[in-house]
Amino acid sequence: MISNINLYLFLENLIFFLLATSFLVVVGWAWRHAKPFSLPEPLPGWFKIWFGTVQVLGVLLPLPIMVLSGVWGYTSVLIVLGWYFVMLALQILSEIITLRQFHNVVWVMVPYLYLPYRLWQLYEGLTLLGSASELLWIRYLLVLEIVLWTGNYALDLSQLPRLFRWEVRETN
Repeated sequence: MISNINLYLFLENLIFFLLATSFLVVVGWAWRHAKPFSLPEPLPGWFKIWFGTVQVLGVLLPLPIMVLSGVWGYTSVLIVLGWYFVMLALQILSEIITLRQFHNVVWVMVPYLYLPYRLWQLYEGLTLLGSASELLWIRYLLVLEIVLWTGNYALDLSQLPRLFRWEVRETN
């Protein structure tokens, strides 16, 4: 059963990664003549707080839980969170390559592909773990992650005008 879940998640994540990467490559090629993209400076003051919150709740909280799940024999939790981290790492790698290597505007699109998929991963994790009472705290963690990444997605959407440097009308 566990090996079937792992194989299923491997194939699902591989297909998503291949489709997302193909999309980013095609769009990157289509926009290859655009001016090089860089992050708008300076970053807003609240950005550091939000970024730290996402790192703590999105990485530092689930990481030890994933490790302890493996130690305690909860293989299904280890698999669900393991694939969560694999895809998070691939998102970060895609962002580094598109922004730092190629300075390409496609960087803006990376989270808009990966974050909805991450929400799907977390929801799917809830369904795969079932309703075993000893995993109730893991389900709470997954719900917390869904709330966190939904908030992150909304924040990303709200920053599109800033990222594309849309002009702001002066108010008098």
